Amino acid sequence: MNKVKEPYVQLSISVEHKDLARGNKIDHNFQIEFADQLAKLESFNKHLYRPNTYLHKWWARRCGTTFRAILKHLVDDKDKQNFYAPGGLEGKIILDPMMGGGTTLHEAIRLGANVVGCDIDSIPILQARATLTEIPLNQLKSSFNSFYDHLYTKLAHYYRVICPFCGGSHELKYVLYGAKKSCSCDEVIIVDSFVLRHNSDGSKIRLAPESFDILYDDMVFSPSQIKNKYTLLEKHQRSCESCGEKYKEDLSQPFYMRFYPIAIVGDCPENGVFFKSPDREDIDLISFADSKRTKLDLVLEKFKIKYGPKSKDLLNREITNYLDLFSSRQLLFLYNAIEELQKYESATRLKLAMLLSTSLEFNSMLCGYKGAKKNRPGAIRHTFAHHAYSFPSTALENNPLHRSRSSGTLQNLFISRLLRGYKWAIKPVERRITKNKTHKVEIKGEVDFGFEKKEFARLQNGNQNFLLIQGSSSNLKLPDESIDHIVTDPPYFDSVQYGDLAAYFRVWLKEFLPSEVNWDYELDEAAVDQQKNGNGQYKLILGKIFTECYRVLKGENGRLIFTFHHWNPKGWAGLTIALKRAGFKLVNRYVIHAENQSSVHIANQNALLHDVVFILGKSNDTQYFNWQSPNEIRKEDSYSFCEDCGTLVGFLLNSSLTEEEISAEWSQKLTKSIK
Repeated sequence: MNKVKEPYVQLSISVEHKDLARGNKIDHNFQIEFADQLAKLESFNKHLYRPNTYLHKWWARRCGTTFRAILKHLVDDKDKQNFYAPGGLEGKIILDPMMGGGTTLHEAIRLGANVVGCDIDSIPILQARATLTEIPLNQLKSSFNSFYDHLYTKLAHYYRVICPFCGGSHELKYVLYGAKKSCSCDEVIIVDSFVLRHNSDGSKIRLAPESFDILYDDMVFSPSQIKNKYTLLEKHQRSCESCGEKYKEDLSQPFYMRFYPIAIVGDCPENGVFFKSPDREDIDLISFADSKRTKLDLVLEKFKIKYGPKSKDLLNREITNYLDLFSSRQLLFLYNAIEELQKYESATRLKLAMLLSTSLEFNSMLCGYKGAKKNRPGAIRHTFAHHAYSFPSTALENNPLHRSRSSGTLQNLFISRLLRGYKWAIKPVERRITKNKTHKVEIKGEVDFGFEKKEFARLQNGNQNFLLIQGSSSNLKLPDESIDHIVTDPPYFDSVQYGDLAAYFRVWLKEFLPSEVNWDYELDEAAVDQQKNGNGQYKLILGKIFTECYRVLKGENGRLIFTFHHWNPKGWAGLTIALKRAGFKLVNRYVIHAENQSSVHIANQNALLHDVVFILGKSNDTQYFNWQSPNEIRKEDSYSFCEDCGTLVGFLLNSSLTEEEISAEWSQKLTKSIK
């Protein structure tokens, strides 16, 4: 294999590949350095670079700039191949069979393509429909204002607090709670830190551990007015100094009752944000909401937590239904929102429902508090700050109806998710890097909206149409050779099974949108299941999906393109076998910087920092590079490691090795490479 490198281009040429003039641009070159520069910028603030894609939480999204670059290399018209030129895929049909966050759909629609997106989970379907469907801006604003005003009028009285300075009743921003625990001789309240806030003048607002008073430095600012029996401790003190036992939470209590209010944070027009120790009125408000909780018509069975790789962490703490993750005020907010949603027409209801579901990430008793850090005053640590359930010592009960643009409020989410997304969608903006400076470039003539079609036959009339399929991509029900290109991001062998985490949102979305999608489905055909992948599920499911991709993909120039990296030989073997079962051959592979760097080290503490972009075609229709097996997988650096792994995939797809021999080859090559 001769390898030629030019500025911004990685070009792989086989001496046996005779016809470089044919095929797609991406078969022969890809602007690696250019794509890497943009992806590095975007990866830190993806929601700002592609706001219309980020209405709702989904995990492991890929950078839109990377996928735009890939799609631009599939454009036939040379005048439109430039990254900053509008369009170029008009008349083409692009499929993403594992669409997740919908990156491929959004990027392809902007380029004028018609797109098909498939996912087994309902949330990607709902998000794609909501973000690709345009509603006039005035209608969007008026609908949200009406929705918000109704909820505020009905529920604002639950979120009031008396200002300790002026004595007036004002909006509550949030309540801070400590975790209740005990040993055999004491009952304690555990918090992350006694410090509640670092002020800009260097002073601190903190808790007095002896009295629960709130102090301004060493001065009592808001004395505790509620006598309690608890000892206040920071979380690093895990065991009792007297009896030696570890402190434990009372698992017989509903989760929302395992916390004790330690500080009320309010917002006064005259005196600004203030912290105060809870008084009797504050406690009575919480108790009043608790009394209303039992009257809500929410069926426990619908919110039952099923066992899964991540949800087991809830079950292990005797949390058996999702309702218990929310305070009574939060449940009142959600219950009233369900009723109010039904007043709106379908497209508007969908956007409002997705906004509500998004707010769940910032409004649960799993939310933590980052205000103790100097650079994060008052910041919420949202429910899925990590790709798992985490349980804070200092929990934060947010006020979703606060009228300011505070983190996690409906007002803030409407502006940052829906409004900003709409404005960007009608005037998409990219970044250009010139002399180490970044400039915004409006892509005139593009929009990030489309037209939903319910049947494939109707998809082909016009441009920027989209078809959404909920179900397994192993049976797409699309005509043979009807798809021009497939661009996707398959799950990694042992990545998190996001369908399990998504149940947190799904149980509520089912209440918000009971008939919008099929809710009676199982995730058994998801490619990722950490418990089953070792038994071959990964290559089995992925093989079925790739086989279906092979069937629907057009012949000579049709391409299957995806990114991948891994350290586990089972992951690489599963991918290779799945592709080989389908019949795909490797046209080319490129190595790009990974957006989410692996913590796994391949050798000498060198982390896995790159992805392989695979370009594959149908074996009966394309001439292929004569890939040679690397003598060994280089482990000196991440780039070489990924390049060699990509090359080995190409060799194995061309080989006559059995599946057992392929697995053995990967094991032999990688076992001595990974440390």
